[in-house]
Amino acid sequence: MATTTKKDLALRVSQDTACKKNLASKMVDTVFEAMRESLINGDRIEIRGFGVFQVKETRPKPAARNPRTGQIIYVPARRKTHFRPGKLLKEELHKPIEAQS
Repeated sequence: MATTTKKDLALRVSQDTACKKNLASKMVDTVFEAMRESLINGDRIEIRGFGVFQVKETRPKPAARNPRTGQIIYVPARRKTHFRPGKLLKEELHKPIEAQS
């Protein structure tokens, strides 16, 4: 399974838009910074054809147990990120994998 990095995304943006790599890298960084700030503020990010990022609250767990020591610990409520794929992405992901020759 391959991993796509920010550098790979910037290179792709650079190639598709015929702009310099430095500018493309700055654009990708700016997009991710804006997304990060929106999620920290609790905003929902909807990208049509891709999906929705949102922040969800978890409930506190007053009687969790440490599996190593058996000690009962309190786990406070927190926020977590959640991604729900959009219709187009979901359809592409649910297609059967083609046999490679």
